[in-house]
Amino acid sequence: MTVSTITLNDGATIPQLGFGVFLVDPADTERIVSDALEIGYRHIDTAAIYGNEEGVGKAIAASGIPRNELFITTKLWNKAQGTQSAYDAIDVSLGKLGLDAVDLYLIHWPSPAQDKYLESWLALEQIKADGKARSIGVSNFQLPHLERIIAGSDTVPAVNQIELHPAFQQRDILNFGAANGIHIEAWGPLGQGKYPLLELPQITEIASAHGKSPAQVVLRWHIQTGTIVFPKSNSRERIAQNFDIFDFELTADQMASIDALDSGKRVGGHPDEVK
Repeated sequence: MTVSTITLNDGATIPQLGFGVFLVDPADTERIVSDALEIGYRHIDTAAIYGNEEGVGKAIAASGIPRNELFITTKLWNKAQGTQSAYDAIDVSLGKLGLDAVDLYLIHWPSPAQDKYLESWLALEQIKADGKARSIGVSNFQLPHLERIIAGSDTVPAVNQIELHPAFQQRDILNFGAANGIHIEAWGPLGQGKYPLLELPQITEIASAHGKSPAQVVLRWHIQTGTIVFPKSNSRERIAQNFDIFDFELTADQMASIDALDSGKRVGGHPDEVK
């Protein structure tokens, strides 16, 4: 199975489908990430706050997969924002991952109450210059946050990782990203089970038409929309199923049907409020 790739604004390429480890128990992380790597995933998305970077690192080391075939992302947690603390945080993450550099380092949330995200972004520029991150980006940034760091630095983020699923499509951020060369990554691509997305007739009818599961249909919608997506699961069977989305294509009418599900339903925290 060949996973499609996207070229970022700094020339790096990223697999469009990855595997996320949000809420994966640290004790189970090595086994679960090993399963994902055996199935064929080469893009792993973790974060300092997840507490499972060490398990990701152990799975990478045990896999025997050449480092240049993997794309590894981690994130700077809110309480580590600031210049020196960001430098310290990347070193801690690299130590846990057992890596000399990550492929992508993100500011996890803007945390505007701290008002350190521009300072942190300038630190990420230096972290990239030092070779500890090949690409840098942000997560959960709204338009004012993006505009501020672009105006105050020399680097446009390579990606913005945001909550994105059929009921919450954030088209203003997608459009801004398209206009400014910022690729969008979708977290919670299946709505985190917080609404009955996979039971909606608009989804189940498309799934029946293609002989696929509702989750596969939604992930395929993400791929055809152009977003970078990384579902998570603790089940090897489900991990494999989520990977099997490159042998069918949604029609324009099917895409439009899913597009029409946008209702502004956020299931996670608002970026202006997360501290």
